[in-house]
Amino acid sequence: MADQPYIKLRDGNSMPQLGLGVWQASDDDARNAALKALEVGYRHIDTAAIYKNEAAIGAALQETAVPRDEIFITTKLWNDDQLQAEKALETSLNKLQLETVDLYLMHWPCPEKGNYVESWKQMIALQQQGRVKSIGVCNFNNDHLKHLIDETGVTPVINQIELHPMLQQRELHAWNAMHHIQTESWSPLAQGGEGVFDQPIIRHLAKKYDKTPAQIVIRWHLDSGLVVIPKSVTPSRIEENFAVFDFRLEKPELSEIATLDKGHRLGPDPKTFNG
Repeated sequence: MADQPYIKLRDGNSMPQLGLGVWQASDDDARNAALKALEVGYRHIDTAAIYKNEAAIGAALQETAVPRDEIFITTKLWNDDQLQAEKALETSLNKLQLETVDLYLMHWPCPEKGNYVESWKQMIALQQQGRVKSIGVCNFNNDHLKHLIDETGVTPVINQIELHPMLQQRELHAWNAMHHIQTESWSPLAQGGEGVFDQPIIRHLAKKYDKTPAQIVIRWHLDSGLVVIPKSVTPSRIEENFAVFDFRLEKPELSEIATLDKGHRLGPDPKTFNG
């Protein structure tokens, strides 16, 4: 199996392009999934305060034989804590049993609340203090990003957004790239692959490469230059999702998958979500 790729961020730090997501995973499931993932070879785990499983990830980090400096940990600032980022980070660090996290993300802009610029300023300060290595955002549209950058002069290293074959967000992905912001995909398999795995092109490619539909979709994210964090708590699928480094999709195949885009959003719309 080929070595997993790393992505260099605009601040000079690097992160594994493929990681494990633990959204909606219970404590036991998140801990076991993280341990299995690290055993398989993953070196990137993505959690969040609102997932309520940071302590489980912290427990896994204490149990694994993989050294801390080889593991990239992301967690996120929840919307209710936008004006108290330092306190929220301290809570997350205590649960994770860490002194620093590799990437701290603002979870949503919540535009009607009007706090995201001030929250970003607080996150900048946390990075300057060395409490987090890199800072970024989730679910920001280009107008949110532009406002953030214009007001602070500091550009997020990453924008984690809902992105899968049915919602490819090519315009936002291009805007991010133009401003040297890495795009990261959440719900990359469209939450279980419904409406994706049964597409003829996905089934054809799975047969051609002797891979599963999920592996084809993960490879599509990688070949599109995206950071991708498929979630699974099933050991066999965790292993399967990582076995994607021994092939690449061809450009015409990527173009065929591009035709699947229907603008079909599964999660909230960042324009209107203020939860």
